[in-house]
Amino acid sequence: MADEKGLTNHEITIALAGGALLGPFRATWSTEILSDVRELTKDYDAFLQGQEQKRFKYHLHDPNTHVSHSLIIDFKHVTAIYDQVELHEPSRD
Repeated sequence: MADEKGLTNHEITIALAGGALLGPFRATWSTEILSDVRELTKDYDAFLQGQEQKRFKYHLHDPNTHVSHSLIIDFKHVTAIYDQVELHEPSRD
């Protein structure tokens, strides 16, 4: 099982109705880094399952490049969200 406190590096691409793409956006998540990268995909999945969208603004932080992306997005216009996660080998301590 993956350590939920561990660092994960994501690359998010959002497909919009009509064929336009947003991204890719690199973002990092950990318990110490405030980033909405996981919440974005969880909220979109809930929307696809029939829940009403409650949040429209997400902040994706990439501390490696010192860049923060702010996305204001209406899921009604999104056809897919692709989240590529960089996997790390577990340490063998």
